[in-house]
Amino acid sequence: MSINKIKPEMETNTAKEVAEGKNRHQVVQEDNGGGVGFCGWILISFSMLMILVTFPISIFFCFKVVQEYERAVIFRLGRIVKGGAKGPGMFWIIPCLDTFRRVDLRTVSFNIPPQEVLTRDSVTIMVDGVVFYRTFNPTVAITKVENADMATQMLAQTTLRNMLGTKNLSEILTDREEMADQMEHVLYDASKEWGIKVERVELKDVKLPQSMQRAMAAEAEASREARAKVIAAEGEMNASRALKEAAMVMAEAPSSMQLRYLQTLTEIASERNSTIVFPIPIDLITAFFKQK
Repeated sequence: MSINKIKPEMETNTAKEVAEGKNRHQVVQEDNGGGVGFCGWILISFSMLMILVTFPISIFFCFKVVQEYERAVIFRLGRIVKGGAKGPGMFWIIPCLDTFRRVDLRTVSFNIPPQEVLTRDSVTIMVDGVVFYRTFNPTVAITKVENADMATQMLAQTTLRNMLGTKNLSEILTDREEMADQMEHVLYDASKEWGIKVERVELKDVKLPQSMQRAMAAEAEASREARAKVIAAEGEMNASRALKEAAMVMAEAPSSMQLRYLQTLTEIASERNSTIVFPIPIDLITAFFKQK
């Protein structure tokens, strides 16, 4: 796939995530209801007055800074401040009334602990993997789930067990990339309601029981031996056919047998041994047997 094709897809996915994040943020604001109320405005006014009285010391408590890869979700009297997450850079809070939570937007990875899975063909295996995800909506990640990171990890473990339980051992060993893609889509569909985007899932290792490893090794060795025997038999058959054709050629020219004798003597002499071979014409032996 070319870069020109990949770039529009990335832009489309980003636009979808932004739109989904805005919609969920609007839902969160609607759930929060109206403003802080009459008592809330009294507390805010009193806090602003105290800030002015204690100025400039209070300014060190009012301004906060978040990094480029962070966002701050501000709660004022228990309600999310309008405008959504703040940052990056400097933002304003009211001491004693506002609290804020930092949310990291960088991609996070975690290892899925080895999971004992019973496959569809009743084989017990141990499978582990790694998941890469990031937070694309800090407000939803804070308000919709208690601990988005822990929830994503638990969801990945259960999804891995449930998905591999519907596959045969041969499918798990050969179609690991396809299963990783399916698991990525399942995790994203479940975690996008929490403001989490699962970017990649990889299956690291599939561990088989020792008895299964020995059985598979014996099966592979038996199949290799069977193929070796078939290849040896085919070679013998081809060699016999070649000898038959050579015998038919020599039968048409009897003098070629004498040339073959001389060639054999040359090959024996080149080995520097003490064996001396005297070729005897077959015609003499044939005549001797006929006399008997």
